[in-house]
Parts: sequence; structure tokens; C-alpha cells
Amino acid sequence: MEKGEIENRCHVVVLTYPSQGHINPLLQFAKRLLSKGVKATLATTHYAARSICAQGVGVEPISDGFDDGGFLQAPSAEAYVESFRTVGSRTLGELILKLQETGSPVSCLVYDSFLPWALDVARERGIFGASFFTNSASVCSIYWRVHRGLMALPVPPEPMPVSIPGLPPLKSSELPSFLAAPASYPAYLSAIFDQLRDLDKNDWVFGNTFEELESEVAKAMKGLWAVTMIGPTVPSAYLDKRIKGDTGYGGSLWKPPSDGYMKWLGRRPPNSVVYVSFGSMAGIATEQMEEVAWGLRESDQYFLWVVKELEHGKLPDGFVNSIQEIGLIVNWCDQLEVLAHKAVGCFVTHCGWNSTLEGLSLGVPMVGVPQWSDQPTNAKCVEDVWGVGVRAKSDGSGIVRREELKKCIREVMEEERSQVIKRNAIKWRELAKEAISEGGSSDKKIDEFVERLLNV
Repeated sequence: MEKGEIENRCHVVVLTYPSQGHINPLLQFAKRLLSKGVKATLATTHYAARSICAQGVGVEPISDGFDDGGFLQAPSAEAYVESFRTVGSRTLGELILKLQETGSPVSCLVYDSFLPWALDVARERGIFGASFFTNSASVCSIYWRVHRGLMALPVPPEPMPVSIPGLPPLKSSELPSFLAAPASYPAYLSAIFDQLRDLDKNDWVFGNTFEELESEVAKAMKGLWAVTMIGPTVPSAYLDKRIKGDTGYGGSLWKPPSDGYMKWLGRRPPNSVVYVSFGSMAGIATEQMEEVAWGLRESDQYFLWVVKELEHGKLPDGFVNSIQEIGLIVNWCDQLEVLAHKAVGCFVTHCGWNSTLEGLSLGVPMVGVPQWSDQPTNAKCVEDVWGVGVRAKSDGSGIVRREELKKCIREVMEEERSQVIKRNAIKWRELAKEAISEGGSSDKKIDEFVERLLNV
């Protein structure tokens, strides 16, 4: 069937939570569907929609009740979640009806699993509903077990290991942080469990991962709950190169000030630069910031460090002047472009799932410095499951000290173990490419999804 004919018969609305780590994979999935001939529309809040521009993918705003400032305008996390549920349900339903009335009826709503109320909207409008998880299958499996009462909260403290099918034994510090201290983030933990409540009522459950990467977890979940692995959702230019012009996500809530950092990288030898970024969400404690700063300065490596403008005040006095040509600090950058640069030999990361997948997809060895949420589990997998890096160990106060960071960077960049890590990184890069390339495991799953929509 020709692409034009598919587009006339298939229209998928992709709904995303309005944060960078959610927008990127769902927007990329919309572009992947578009490449298959499916008409794809991304729906998100008014505040986030202003920053999104992806060739071919339509962008439609819905309301979260805070159209001028989004989450930052809300009085609390609980108030935002509730407002988005009530106002978002109504305005999403209105959007689907509008598309129907303008001659572009919707076949399926693929929604961010963080917004489970969207399934009710799909059912009310008589269309397919598919949940899309933006974290790893391993983390989803852990949450599912807690939700089903197979693990009790709070998780016992060290040194009692927790056994999760498909994963090595996990200490409490290697589990998602919400599980060790469930009272710390009640709104987020409630939202996480809400994602799992009606999983079996979905027509599909998609995951931003690939079978080869989490094969043991997938086997362990078989017969319990099914996830269709369609990742990695990384722009095509860095993987299969089948989507013309797909060199970036197309929706950034932050803009780099210039491309000066790329020119700086261009003056550095191959595999000589440590790239450092702790993501778009979590703030870093001042003490931790100081330890990272001096750890980088004393590592005897070039480094490019992303420090958000609001956090510059946490840098140690005199640090910026001391680094000269050794290091460069930027407010933001195009992370994929940096990771793909031949000068970059190591990625010091918070191990958010998107950043972890990008490091894996581009074959960059990693040093994990996880902060919260799913990051500790991702860091565990980076070191002990995929063998593409090491996790920096924190002290009794939860701080990764400069000596520990220096040791980890050298282990990944210079020491004997670095050769094994680099070989593993290259292996996973090639497997990521294969998964999303024509006939690969993820590509086949996307084709099956489109085929089912066509046969209704």
C-alpha cells in the first residue's frame, strides 16, 4: 500500500507529558510513524507546544489548566496533576472531535503512560488506545511488581538484596528512589502506579527500548504483562538514516546560545573529552556540584559540562577562571551532536533513560552519577548488565566525592577495563541500529502496529 493511501486511512494522535524527557521519545515515535505513511499529530500543552517544530508532524495544543506557564504556574505537583487530568481530558476529547469534523478522523491515541486518563478519552471517542512508557522495561517491571504486591514498601535498607526476575540482585540504593522513600514524592509515586492500573485495557503497551537490550527482563515478564518494544526513539540520522532530515528531536524547551561548543570540541583530539550533563529536570546540590567541579578539574581530561544558568551560582569560587582551555561550561547543548563527536570519549550522566539510550545508541562509554527516580536502576544496568560504564559510588551523605569521580573517569578513559567497556559500547551501538533498521526487532513491531490499524 502506498504511503498516501495509508495516511488517508491511518491517523495517530500522540499525547505527551510536557517535559523534555517525555516530549523527545514520543515526538520521535510520531516521526517514525510518519515515515511509514501514517498521519501523525503530536498533542501536548499550550506551554510546551510553542517550542515544538517537527517536519511533517502536526502539533496541536490541549490545556493543562496553566496555559501561560505550565507546571511552574501550578501551586503544587498535586494541583498540576489533578488540573491536567480534568482539563486535559476535556480538551483532548475536543481535539479528537475537531479532527474528526475536519475530515481527519483519528484511528488511535498513543498516550504518555504518565497520563493514564487519556485511555478513557480514547474509549469515549471509540478509537484504539496505546500506552507509551518512557522509562526502561526493567524499571517498569520493578514498579509492576510493587503495584501487584510482590514487593513491599518501603524497600528494606542495605544490605538486603532484592530479587527481580531478569535482573541481577539489586540493593535498595539501586532501585528507583521513590521505592526507598515513598513518602517523599507522593504525587509522583501515585502517578507511577496509576500508569499500571489499567494496562490490560490498552490495545498496545509500547516501550522505548529494544528486545536485544532487555531480553532477560522481557522473558521474565512474558505471560504477566506485555510490552511492545519499539525503541530506541533516537533521531534517524544517528541510527538507521532512513528518515530524511531527521537530525534532531525537533522540540527543545531550552536553546543552546551558540555552536561555539562544537568548535571547541573540534580542537580536541579523538576520545579525549569527558561530556557531562545531569539532564533537564533534577537540580544538583551545591556540595555535589562542587565535588563534580573539582573532580573534573583534577581528572587531567578535557571536559564539556552542561550547567543550567540557574545553577551557575553553585559552582565553586574561582572554578571557571581555573579551567581555561581544559574545560568548557555551557548552559545547554545539542546532546546527540556532542555524543556523536569523535572528540568525546566518556559521558558523565545522571542516567535518565533518554540519556542512557542516547549513550548506548551512539556507543559512548558512561560514568553514572544517578540522582533520583529511575536513574539508580539505569546506572546499575549500565555497569552490571550492559557493561558500558561504571557507576560512581556516593558516600554516607549521598554525595559522589571528587576522588571517586576521578577514579571512575580514568577507569572508563584510560585503564585496562576501558577497552572492555569500549568494545561493549560499540556492540550495543550496532544492536541499537539493527533494532530500528528495516527488518529489525523494533521496526517489525512498528510495522505490525500500522498493519493492524489498516485492517480495521
